[in-house]
Amino acid sequence: MSDIYELLAQTRATQETGSASAPRPLTNDAITTLYLDRLASLSLESLTANEPAALLHAAQSQVRSLQALSKRSHRAVIACSSHLASLGAVLPALYGQTKELQDALPHLEGAATDFATKYDRSTENAVLDRRKRAMLLSRNVDRLSDVLDLPSLLSSTVSAAQHGSSAAASSTSSYASALDLHAHITRLNVLYPKSELVGNISTQAETEMQNLTTVLITSLQSSSLKLAAALRIVGHLRRVALDLADDGRRLPRTTATSTKSLKLSDTSTAADGALGSLFLVCRLRTLHTTLEALEPLRDLADQESATRRRQQSANGAKQHPVTSNASGSQSERYLKRYIEIFREQSFSIVSMYKSIFPNGFPSSDHDANGSITANANDGNDPLLPLPSAASTFAMHTVDMLISTLKEYMPNITDRTSRESLLTQTLYCAGSLGRLGADFGMMIALLEEELEEEGEEGGETPEWAQVMKKHRVQASRLEILAKGVGSGRKGSADLLSPTALAAT
Repeated sequence: MSDIYELLAQTRATQETGSASAPRPLTNDAITTLYLDRLASLSLESLTANEPAALLHAAQSQVRSLQALSKRSHRAVIACSSHLASLGAVLPALYGQTKELQDALPHLEGAATDFATKYDRSTENAVLDRRKRAMLLSRNVDRLSDVLDLPSLLSSTVSAAQHGSSAAASSTSSYASALDLHAHITRLNVLYPKSELVGNISTQAETEMQNLTTVLITSLQSSSLKLAAALRIVGHLRRVALDLADDGRRLPRTTATSTKSLKLSDTSTAADGALGSLFLVCRLRTLHTTLEALEPLRDLADQESATRRRQQSANGAKQHPVTSNASGSQSERYLKRYIEIFREQSFSIVSMYKSIFPNGFPSSDHDANGSITANANDGNDPLLPLPSAASTFAMHTVDMLISTLKEYMPNITDRTSRESLLTQTLYCAGSLGRLGADFGMMIALLEEELEEEGEEGGETPEWAQVMKKHRVQASRLEILAKGVGSGRKGSADLLSPTALAAT
């Protein structure tokens, strides 16, 4: 087989170079060896007839394959050729950059170590704390916005309550909403006492609650105030104005050996603080405002008083002038209207106070002299216990009425008119008497004023005759009421067996 290969190789070299001294190719090619083995197995006829055609067909197939490959991958081949040509310049540059990277690695490692040490979570770091707060603020921005809106929302609620005071339903809902908002802000202040934001919001809320307190107190001065509305307003004031609901004062405790000690429950007047007094002051202002509407009639009555004084100065201080122009009709009109308003308003005020503050009336445990037997010195204050606000209010209003009667009753010369006014005053006293504030006997003080004006009352004073007639009329009304089966005893405090026997 090697002989054949040598023979073929020499023949081919001779054909190509024209000389037989060409170098002998190596024969260690496996493909060549395989092809020569195949040639050795063929016959001479196959070698001369079929083998040249097979070789030509194989050569053409290889050419077509190369053409298809060059057509399909010529761009990649060109690119590979270009890269291969530039590879000699790229490799030195890559080596230089690799060297620089290797030299920079220690610095990078040191910087990474310093960063990890600086921003380690296990140690305190101002930068991390600031970033944590910023992230926390970003996550809770909606909640903070709601908290910041609380003062403005409370202010709008208070404004709605102030402008909607005429509508009971809207004002009640506004008051309730404002109180709920204030309770929420107070709870936030308790939960976060060191927060400046919550502290500022709480301060603004307290200012708005003071405005709400002003609105509530103004509502107590309404001329059309009813019991239900008064109960709601006082209830709101108990929640808003805690300093009014609790004055911080405690009455002295009684000892077990005291037999006539003052008995006060936990719900006494101290439990309501100054709310009862505030209610009475507001209603008293309403009473004064209502009575001020009678100013035109009062001016006419003052003119009659001035006329009477001039006549007294001219005729003598002890002589009563008898003239047709000094009958006192204007004074009668003023007093009649004054007593009507006083009776209606005073009864309404005291009855509302009794319903709202049932423990605000004085205790029934008094000694023979009318003073409370509790030892006030136990509290180191000789003025304790203070009188009830209701009793003080009743005395003040009665003094107002009696002072007005003393001032304008001398102007009335008609005996029938004076008796009518005194009877009207007794009815007013009986009306308040059902609430424990009867002042019927105080009309006896008017006799002194009449005596100063020169009134001749005879053996029986005028006020005594009026009271006797009033008792007779009251007894008849009570008998009539019992006859129809009503069962009401409204005049029981004005009737006594001695008085009925006297009639």
